Amino acid sequence: MRLNKLSLLVAACSLIASTGCGGGSESGGGEPAASSEPERAAPAAATEPLGTASISGSIAFSGDAVERKLVRQDPECSALNPEPVQTEAVIVNANGTLKNVFVYVKEGLEGHTFPTPSEPVVFDQHGCMYNPHVFGVRTGQTIKILNSDPLLHNIHALPEANRPFNFGMPKQGDERERSFATPEVMVKIKCDVHPWMGAWAGVLDHPYFSVSGDEGSFSIDGLPAGTYTVEAWHEEYGAQTMSVTVGDGEAATASFTYGAST
Repeated sequence: MRLNKLSLLVAACSLIASTGCGGGSESGGGEPAASSEPERAAPAAATEPLGTASISGSIAFSGDAVERKLVRQDPECSALNPEPVQTEAVIVNANGTLKNVFVYVKEGLEGHTFPTPSEPVVFDQHGCMYNPHVFGVRTGQTIKILNSDPLLHNIHALPEANRPFNFGMPKQGDERERSFATPEVMVKIKCDVHPWMGAWAGVLDHPYFSVSGDEGSFSIDGLPAGTYTVEAWHEEYGAQTMSVTVGDGEAATASFTYGAST
């Protein structure tokens, strides 16, 4: 009797093993169970414009232009620059406008979602300065960080809503990649090796942003018709907002003015 019971037990274990011991597919038929590891989606293509409206304008600077100071670089860094380097916190252009102002749609896009661009944002260290000084990046979008200098830098990001990072890049040609998961305006980036190096990143979950350049202008294209809160941010003079309504195919204007007293 004991032998018969032992034989039955062995047969039962053999049957369980043949169907996948430890829990097989609930669908039966000997099919393997689905993996618990989520499938990694391929990077999405760059966002297509959602609409045909646009908002553009310029960033005026009132009062006397602020004189830029020379950056006191160490000899190692000075040797990398053919001309003396100037501070970048306040740059008043020749036409009386302000450079490096981050302009973006702050409100009005609720309910819309946008795929993450597959192209990275390039952020370089050249001549012991960050380039660009102010830039926008999408949530989840790759930031390709380069070191074009033949010496050590480090990248120290100091977000509040996102995970911070801090790492060294000791060699010319080094490349690293990072991204931010949560919208945040703005994220400070600094170099602990060279304390004069600083930059700012605006992290958004939509593509509607711009940075004023050498002419002080900005343009936000491909908007759907609607009413938006547009914000301009500057590292020295703070943020300003205005409401802008724009229809399909229309080009609205939203200009801002900054100055030493603002």
